[in-house]
Amino acid sequence: MTMLDRRSLFGLLAAAPLGGLFAGPARAATDPNHAATFIQATGQQLVAAINDPRLDLNARRNRVGAILRQSVDIEGVGRFILGRWWRQASPAEQAEYIKLFDETLVRNLSARFGEYQGVRFSLGRSQQRTEDDVLVNTVIERPSSPPFSLDWRVAEVHGQPKIVDVIAEGTSLRLTQRSEYSAVIQRNGNSVAALLTAMRGQIAQLAAREQGGR
Repeated sequence: MTMLDRRSLFGLLAAAPLGGLFAGPARAATDPNHAATFIQATGQQLVAAINDPRLDLNARRNRVGAILRQSVDIEGVGRFILGRWWRQASPAEQAEYIKLFDETLVRNLSARFGEYQGVRFSLGRSQQRTEDDVLVNTVIERPSSPPFSLDWRVAEVHGQPKIVDVIAEGTSLRLTQRSEYSAVIQRNGNSVAALLTAMRGQIAQLAAREQGGR
């Protein structure tokens, strides 16, 4: 199992802000048991949607998208990944970026539905990371593939538990994606518009892959 496989499981997830990196949503203390229950319920919903033979491709994608939008702090995720470039982007670019990021999140998983047929997951231990967030360990199993571990970082955002990071093989995926997006912008004359173009191209590629895997 490669790092890309782990990242694609949850649509190249990155996460919400740390410390004072930007003015993020209100946070409250997160209870480890509450976080574990949240991850278990979210995981079960995703597994059920991916494995449901009654759903066609569009219905499965829509179901998965609804689950992701409910469980992930998408705006916080997207803003952290864009980092200092968020303040450089125009309001129109910010709005389009969040929309594209949302679609990228969903398409990265829907393009790989075939690879995850029969997927299962189980909970490991939960630990308080800081006062504000909890790490919940899970083990992901796919047919004909060795199991692998993912840690889900959960925080309370506006009173609701949200996934704000995924850690695979000790690597925070929020930081990985932040670095990749920043590199695209810098390679193109510090242009946020160039990143948006690249994201639209990525979505088109994922949509084609999705159709090819029907």
